[in-house]
Amino acid sequence: MKKKNISHKPRTDFDIVDKIKNKDIDVSDNPEVTPEMFAKAIVRKGLKPVMRKTQVTADK
Repeated sequence: MKKKNISHKPRTDFDIVDKIKNKDIDVSDNPEVTPEMFAKAIVRKGLKPVMRKTQVTADK
């Protein structure tokens, strides 16, 4: 049986992305991170996201 190729070619034009300068990127819609927010940050590099648990109750 022939294995199916599940990889795909990215649709991003990385040549254009590489040419963009940092000064040309509009970040005006991003909120400013305060020192208090930064102090509470958790770095989870390479780990799966934490799934938040929600309480579910069933009434009869």
